[in-house]
Amino acid sequence: MERREKKQIAKNRRAFHEYEILETYEAGVVLTGTEVRSLRENNCQLTDCYALIRGGEAWLHGVHIAPYRNGGWDNVDPDRKRKLLLHRREIRLLEQKTREKGLALVPISMYFNEDSRVKIEIALARGKKLHDKRQAMAERDAKRDIDRALKERSRY
Repeated sequence: MERREKKQIAKNRRAFHEYEILETYEAGVVLTGTEVRSLRENNCQLTDCYALIRGGEAWLHGVHIAPYRNGGWDNVDPDRKRKLLLHRREIRLLEQKTREKGLALVPISMYFNEDSRVKIEIALARGKKLHDKRQAMAERDAKRDIDRALKERSRY
């Protein structure tokens, strides 16, 4: 039987700029049928979203899944809270770690896994300071300049 690769739905590029990623976890998401159909059309936005742990459950806030075009009355609120499916021990561990100063749960990407189930990759992250962001940008620019110079050199 042939296995497929994961199909990317959405990526939170802003999270890599705003946060220092410490650990990542894969979680399932509780969705309705029209939301899944909308995700198959890549109608998802992960910017300004976050995850919280309340009452021993993990919840995803701020994810916008556009209503399915042919959904009609079956469509739900596009900005509703969605439950994350994690193991109990993972939830307890994440709850303990987010109590530490400056740590947050940030969704990084949403994708269909090999079994066509919607998964979300959440990260335990620490917010970057302004000087850290500048340093990361300077490193990225320096790497780009080096790559450009090596490419020019290899042309001749």
